[in-house]
Amino acid sequence: MTSTFMGLEIGRRGLHAHQQAQYTTGHNLDNLNTEGYSRQRVLLVPFEPIYLPGLNREETPGQIGQGVVVSRIERIRDELLDRRIVAQASGEGYWSVRDRYIREMEQFYLETGDNSVRSKMDTFWDAWQELSNHPADMEFRTAVLERGKTLIDGIHNHYHNLKRLQTQVDSDIQMTVATVNELSRQIAALNGDIQRIKAQGDNPNDLMDRRDLLVDKLSSIIDVTVDQRDPDEFMVHTSGHILVQGQIGRQFDMHKGIDTEGYAHIYWQDTRHNIVFTKGSLGALMELRDVTIEHEVQTLDNMTMNFTDLVNEIHSEAHGANGRTGLNFFSEYPFVTNVNGNYDRSGNGVFDSSYIYRINGLNTLESQAQPGLEGVITLAGADGQVQVPYYSTDTVIDIITRMNNSGAEVVARLNRDGNISLKATPAQSINGVRENPDFVIRHVEDSGHFLVGYAGLLEASGPDGAFTWEQADAVNSLRGGAEDYALAPVAHPSGWIEVNPALVRDPSSVAAGFGYNGNPANPGNGDAAAQIALIRNSPVMVGQLSTFDDYFADSVGRIALLGEQSGRALETENRIMKQLHDMRQSISGVNMDEELSNMLRFQHGYNAAARFITVVNTMLDTLINRMGV
Repeated sequence: MTSTFMGLEIGRRGLHAHQQAQYTTGHNLDNLNTEGYSRQRVLLVPFEPIYLPGLNREETPGQIGQGVVVSRIERIRDELLDRRIVAQASGEGYWSVRDRYIREMEQFYLETGDNSVRSKMDTFWDAWQELSNHPADMEFRTAVLERGKTLIDGIHNHYHNLKRLQTQVDSDIQMTVATVNELSRQIAALNGDIQRIKAQGDNPNDLMDRRDLLVDKLSSIIDVTVDQRDPDEFMVHTSGHILVQGQIGRQFDMHKGIDTEGYAHIYWQDTRHNIVFTKGSLGALMELRDVTIEHEVQTLDNMTMNFTDLVNEIHSEAHGANGRTGLNFFSEYPFVTNVNGNYDRSGNGVFDSSYIYRINGLNTLESQAQPGLEGVITLAGADGQVQVPYYSTDTVIDIITRMNNSGAEVVARLNRDGNISLKATPAQSINGVRENPDFVIRHVEDSGHFLVGYAGLLEASGPDGAFTWEQADAVNSLRGGAEDYALAPVAHPSGWIEVNPALVRDPSSVAAGFGYNGNPANPGNGDAAAQIALIRNSPVMVGQLSTFDDYFADSVGRIALLGEQSGRALETENRIMKQLHDMRQSISGVNMDEELSNMLRFQHGYNAAARFITVVNTMLDTLINRMGV
């Protein structure tokens, strides 16, 4: 049955409920500028009335209300919008980091005037041209040496700038992985606290806001998805793997090795399996270090190696003013010391590989001649062997062009003697790990006779006559026992190539002319210097590019295109994320006007409850103190 003092209890419940609502409003206002905070709302519901249905129900006109209580304090969130933001954040994180580093890399290629590598190379060619006109004058030999050293200094500077940037990205990767580990630990710890609070029937709104904020931060670093199907086990996935499961936050570790050039690569700490991220800021950093910057380093190495090899090829056959010959203009440091390029790759003490950079045929070819042969040339490529067919109607230059456009890691050209020359290009790395060394010809095979009898390169047709690097003495498969070949260089020639010290000590050894019939060149012979000067615009095949001018134009254009791509993509991602965040803010953000309105509303409710208690108190005072005798 109802109590005489039930009115006081109804008023007390009203005071408590509106007081709690007022406190929640104040909490919202205090966190107006708190990152990740979601506004909270008090849900007021009527308290259980008298009477509930039952046999002992008193005869009353209807159920008697018992005031108001706080059912729960809920936070205002849109889960679908939250998932959209988490999914989209990795794109913004990816392009923001990529754009920042691409802009920094652009500075290396936008050199103007005499500071650019291209300008220094032009002056180097000009020096050789001047020497060809004045081969008897020593000052022009000295000018060639000085401009050669200046050019090499420029190449070194460009190389070291790229490597410094690559090392900076690697350091950024290590710090980012540490951040991911810390975020996963914090999310797992919050999962435990949230689960315990929910078990007591409460809503840990502030803790869930904190967890969602950490997930947002994590989603901009790596690509993540959230799984809340099990209310007792909040899960975060990345790259198809579980990163956080309830109170377990998996961690990443890093390892360095020779195959990664000392850079850190990521693997799961518990399973030791490697993992590669392709999205988010961490994915951008890994792609920058292992693909973008590495490609620029390899392209510079390729240009440097071709440039020095071509100059040395001519210079070593020419004579200096002192009659010396056989000297390279640039110092070469082979990766192996064995004259046949043999190397023990497995480390068991037995030669099992051949590291050869360039091989030349023995026969002189005419570029427009038609060999009248058919067959298939097989070359090594980044994703396996590449087939290059040739037909009876093809000219020599047609076959060479087809080889160069095949995507193989080998390029071909006719050298100054008309011999076909095959050169290795830098090997493509897979996920930052280079499976094969740079500048190594890995496989050359011809099912017909173009490279065999016609060009004089291979000893025999078919697989049995193929040149392959995965065996010792591979040069024995070349026609004539490999009379003309070059060994693969030490890694990154753009970082160590120097002008031959023997020439610096004695500038008269700088070659300018070719000798004839075994006799040294005449003092006035500048044919060799002229041949070197002609390299500037000759089709020498710098990778897939024809000339050195093509290389410089391609480098600048490529970086400019990357900068334009990253800038536009970042602008698009920023606009999308701003729209999503604005939508979230309109739903979950604290609106001061709305909260002040609620404050007045709850204040009036509190005053009404207090007034009601005063009235009930007056009634009770009349009943208790004013009735009777």
